[in-house]
Amino acid sequence: MDQLLLIINEMREEDGRAPLETLEDSMDLREDLVLDSLMLAELTVRIESEFSVDIFEDGIVQTVGEIIAKIEGK
Repeated sequence: MDQLLLIINEMREEDGRAPLETLEDSMDLREDLVLDSLMLAELTVRIESEFSVDIFEDGIVQTVGEIIAKIEGK
């Protein structure tokens, strides 16, 4: 999902980190993408703004694949 990669890379660049080439469904938000609580909150706001979906509405999401499933309404 190109738009999700763009959002995550914007956040990484704002944090002084290199952008990612690709996202894998299995990537963990905290461990693989190294997003802290504040960054996860920001990610939620940006995804809700872009896709009109609250990714944490039904509980915690931990992977890129879980975010994509919520965006796609699965």
